[in-house]
Amino acid sequence: MSGFNFDVITLFPKAFELISNLGVITRAQDKSLIDVNLYDLREYGEGSYRQVDDKPYGGGAGMVLKPEPIYKAYESISKLPKSKTLLMTPQGKVLKQKDLLRWSNLDQIIIICGQYEGFDERIRCLADEEISIGDYVLSGGEIPAITIINGLTRLLPGTLGDPNSLIEESHNSNLLEYPQYTRPPIYRDMKVPDILLSGNHNEIKSWRKEQRLKRTTERRKDLYQQDN
Repeated sequence: MSGFNFDVITLFPKAFELISNLGVITRAQDKSLIDVNLYDLREYGEGSYRQVDDKPYGGGAGMVLKPEPIYKAYESISKLPKSKTLLMTPQGKVLKQKDLLRWSNLDQIIIICGQYEGFDERIRCLADEEISIGDYVLSGGEIPAITIINGLTRLLPGTLGDPNSLIEESHNSNLLEYPQYTRPPIYRDMKVPDILLSGNHNEIKSWRKEQRLKRTTERRKDLYQQDN
């Protein structure tokens, strides 16, 4: 194994075909900066039907993921010294950029994709952290897992062509990114701000800082309050 390891336990491994078309992840894989290993939960299912879920005790709607297949899949994964296990669940804490930054110092992230009909409570014992990507419910943990793989991969050294592009991105300092413009200088009567055409780098830097503060207070006052 080489690079940063993502080991994902999932009932729907085909969902991860998407990442082969994401430039950042593809480049990182080509450079051996990351390994993405998928563990098909069905292969660890029980009986001739490879059963992975069952009806909940006490009744209720839907089916619940059984603990045995997930434990078997988890125990088949080789653990690296600096490793964390994340459980994707709408009951988890909402993912923040600071979480990705914190995890970027690890060697391995193991992701368990819950199915949001539910999972046996004893599965939680495997996780170091429970993570959600927002206050809404999806059909499974695959999209949140892809979100973590993408966001974390971008932070790994050597992934981006220009590492300085990370410095002033939205959410890296609880401030949103400043407005960006490119050619042409005028499009449909919308003009690029004169300051950006001035060539005065000190004034441009000040303008960008002002715009970050303005945009954050207008759009995400909660972030601005966290930063002050």
